Amino acid sequence: MRFQRPDAAASTPAAEAAAPEGRTVTHGQGTTVVPLKPRRVVVFDLVALDILQALEVDVHGVAGDMFPQHLTRFRDAKYPRMGTLFEPDYEALQAAKPDLIITGGRSSAKYSNLSRIAPTIDVPMSGKDFIASVIANTEMLASVFGKEEKARGLIEDLRKSVADLQQMTATRGKGLVVLVTGGRMSAYGPGSRFGVIHGDFGVPEAVEGLRTSLHGESISAEFIREKNPDWLFVIDRDAATGQKEGNARQVLDNELVRQTTAWQKNQVIYLDPGVTYLTGGGIQSVKQLRDQVASAYTQAQ
Repeated sequence: MRFQRPDAAASTPAAEAAAPEGRTVTHGQGTTVVPLKPRRVVVFDLVALDILQALEVDVHGVAGDMFPQHLTRFRDAKYPRMGTLFEPDYEALQAAKPDLIITGGRSSAKYSNLSRIAPTIDVPMSGKDFIASVIANTEMLASVFGKEEKARGLIEDLRKSVADLQQMTATRGKGLVVLVTGGRMSAYGPGSRFGVIHGDFGVPEAVEGLRTSLHGESISAEFIREKNPDWLFVIDRDAATGQKEGNARQVLDNELVRQTTAWQKNQVIYLDPGVTYLTGGGIQSVKQLRDQVASAYTQAQ
């Protein structure tokens, strides 16, 4: 029998038809009743995967084939692929018979369809309150799997490490966050997808009023020279998505950028592209990002 896509079906969402023995979870797209002990969990969000690994929760299936270094275990064929982060494989999902599906970020748009297959929860993120979002998502997923104690330890460690970093960044000059892709550059400020550098890590802004749109604000080398940041935080999107590495370094290595304080003081930080671009909202990733920034500030003392 041909499988019918859930968006064409007239069935009641599985989240509403869940077994009585469950718990109600509030998430990014409402509330869902989930089983007390989910065992066949399918994850369509790398941020959720990062958090679940930190909580020592294993999963049944994943989406896509691109994972940052700390999530390489999920490249193994023992984790069936359920489509991509953007487009689920509905036939694979039907065969997997999941008792919980997790969406977020790139897959959030498919939440409605997926919720018709099994109870589904969505992991939201906010650039404005980045660390608060990481903590809230960690607590939410911990409550689903009975990992509250593990979550408390992770959260306490994150809060302390961020507070320590703020002591280092507050008086060490202003910074600019730049994403490079295809030879083009965009800048990101507080409240943006990479706003954690300013909003939570405490790096003062070299440029105020940058747009908080998903793609940032298009800039040039002349812009960087004019704003003259003390610190330049660089995200190489091409490296994060498996394209040619080193493009960001080539784009920035020019006469104009070399005139900045950041370049002359060797304070250009190429952030880990995987943890920054792919899984930035995961509790492991944001801790790794924090540690990289802290290391750069320590070395520059």
